[in-house]
Amino acid sequence: MDLRDELRASAREVLSRESDWSRLVEAGWPGLEVPDELGGAGVSFAETAVVLEELGRAASGGGYLGTALAVAALTALPANAARDELLERIAAGAKAAFATGFSLRDGVVSGRATFVPDAADAEVIVLLADSGPPAIVKCQGLTVTPQPVLDATRALAEVTAEGVPATQAWTLPIDGERLLERAAVAIACDSLGVAEAMLTATVDYVKVRHQFDRPIGSFQAVKHACADMLVHTSVARQLVDAAVADVAAGEDAATSAAMAKSYATAAAVDVVGKAMQLHGGIGYTWESGVHVYLKRATLNRSLFGTPIAHRRTVAMRYG
Repeated sequence: MDLRDELRASAREVLSRESDWSRLVEAGWPGLEVPDELGGAGVSFAETAVVLEELGRAASGGGYLGTALAVAALTALPANAARDELLERIAAGAKAAFATGFSLRDGVVSGRATFVPDAADAEVIVLLADSGPPAIVKCQGLTVTPQPVLDATRALAEVTAEGVPATQAWTLPIDGERLLERAAVAIACDSLGVAEAMLTATVDYVKVRHQFDRPIGSFQAVKHACADMLVHTSVARQLVDAAVADVAAGEDAATSAAMAKSYATAAAVDVVGKAMQLHGGIGYTWESGVHVYLKRATLNRSLFGTPIAHRRTVAMRYG
């Protein structure tokens, strides 16, 4: 069993029980990509992707997404004392968040980001200032306003900076788009986990649910629907794995990220929709839990770029 298999097994064990932030910290997930000399594990995005997928499979929030994106922004910077101090805090359990769409001029930060994952209770919020040379910025005086959404498994917020001074600003040595591509792939990983969870749950259900003295899984229409779910999930797996590999290797992931995000998030909505139908009447009840996955899949489809926006990226590459 390699590291990723062990991590996946461990993640399923952690998420099989009620998992709050302290359990995620105990498992070492916030520090996965933090260098080991700063208290982290020093692994790559490929390992982070395993955790992201398992969080989707369990429809769990826990504050991990925002922290993973913030760590990605900070580790993209050259090592320095201020950056390292932030990474040490995060590895030790400080919640973090990452917001985009800000400007930095003469040491002053302005801008507004909406639907920022896990910003409401983050101890560290790092901003991507991309109006000029891309920079990662840390500042005080941010206004953070929670934004309730139907998906109760996620905590989103609006982050506003109205001419506040930057306490730390680092020039980003890579294009800021690389961080957005990574965020899109993170959401694609989550949606893949959602789709696989609903495929498994549905196949298990149609084996035991009987009508006319037969398991409904023996009916041709149900078989076809399950086969469609499997095809969607299998294609999503291939695209997500390719995008994760590109991001982890530091390769150009613009196309693979767009393909993974556009397909996996749309496919997850379709798969959960079929799961709800195949569960019959119980699929529409709160007790089934299918609605939790449907809301999460629907939100994922919009976070960090809609399928239409990402398909436009692919079309521009090959048009």
